[in-house]
Amino acid sequence: MSVNSGVIYILTNPSFPEYVKIGYADDINRRLQQLNRSECIPYAFRVYATYEVNSRLSDLKIHSIIDKLNPNLRSIENFDGKKRVREFYAMSPEDAYSILEALAEIHGCTDKLNLVKPNAIEIEAEETAEAITTETQERMENFSFAKCQIPIGAVLEYCNDPSITCVVVDDRMVEYEGKRMYLTGLAKKLLGKRTSVAGPRYFKYNGEWLNDIRHKLGV
Repeated sequence: MSVNSGVIYILTNPSFPEYVKIGYADDINRRLQQLNRSECIPYAFRVYATYEVNSRLSDLKIHSIIDKLNPNLRSIENFDGKKRVREFYAMSPEDAYSILEALAEIHGCTDKLNLVKPNAIEIEAEETAEAITTETQERMENFSFAKCQIPIGAVLEYCNDPSITCVVVDDRMVEYEGKRMYLTGLAKKLLGKRTSVAGPRYFKYNGEWLNDIRHKLGV
């Protein structure tokens, strides 16, 4: 990438995977440093793709195209009596890249387009954020043994130690060491965590993860 060229960029952030940030920067590395200086977001922004351009404000043309295609994609809010229009769009990075790719092909500048491969740290951050999001969603959903076709009396194995087991005693609870508990409470106890967890993620029935059974049955 030429030092004198600016770029239209697509940024992603595991903190809000449903959005991408599309903007312009004379120096993409400096822009990243500015954005990632904030301590208000759990994870750092990363560059998903760049498109070299020779003029400033070229990103506004991209914004205009997206806004015309679907005005509901852009992050817009009213705060303290003022309208805040942001560079964030509720779309996948793949879709955002397709727009840049189409423009590059139209202008015969595909050599100016760069899809950036994530490094190991960025991949780990994305996987961690995804796991946290999934666990939060699953924790909010009530697990039903009956709906998952797991009978009362079924023996469940703990993921980290198959010798640790519990027995299903009703539709929502299990018995462990003579005490009736929810899977969430038992998982917290075995994991040694204070915060709530998604219990079904940590147990198996007949060698199959409870979450896999739930997803397979669509319950």
